[in-house]
Amino acid sequence: MILMLEYLARAVSPTGEIALRRRGDVVELIVNGVFAMDSAETTSEIALADAAGEAPDRVLVGGLGLGFTAARLLDGGARHVDVVELAQPLIEWALAGITDQLGRVAHDPRVQLHHGDVAEWLPRRPDAFDAILLDVDNGPGFLIHDHNARVYAADWLRTAVGRLNPGGVLVIWSEGVAPELGRTLARLGTPTETVIGVEREGRRFDYVLYSVRRASG
Repeated sequence: MILMLEYLARAVSPTGEIALRRRGDVVELIVNGVFAMDSAETTSEIALADAAGEAPDRVLVGGLGLGFTAARLLDGGARHVDVVELAQPLIEWALAGITDQLGRVAHDPRVQLHHGDVAEWLPRRPDAFDAILLDVDNGPGFLIHDHNARVYAADWLRTAVGRLNPGGVLVIWSEGVAPELGRTLARLGTPTETVIGVEREGRRFDYVLYSVRRASG
């Protein structure tokens, strides 16, 4: 059975083309011609949100995506969620309610959407967070945008941990095992590597969440 492919929205931004399309009942996010995520398999996006813990006070999410991580945080009782998104069109589509999920996130009073590069946005802010959740690219080994390499570098990750409240957690989504990222985080604390196995069209993919927690005292 061939499913009809429908483009819901597409635009060219300074960092390349971004598109939302629907294949049957599934919404897909495509960035620079590369599949980024869809609404059919959201296990790892949900796990990323759950890694923030129960009812966190304030969470920073790097990357809006299709809104599943932010929505899960809201369902879990987060009091405030800052979402930093590089692609201005995606923010506009969320505000316009192009999909129900994006519209729900954009118009929840606990959410603040910020247009910007989280690599530059976070160091400029004085705020402290209970969790910082990064899903800005496919991980250090398979970048869609080369400039995102900055968020996996030791100096920037050290800054991110410094923006956490005591006991807060930094969690980074990766499309696969990233040994160098694990070693970098080991210099900042005791990292945790959580493998999230998912199946897509009969194939298994092992996504990985890397996390490190700021000391409580």
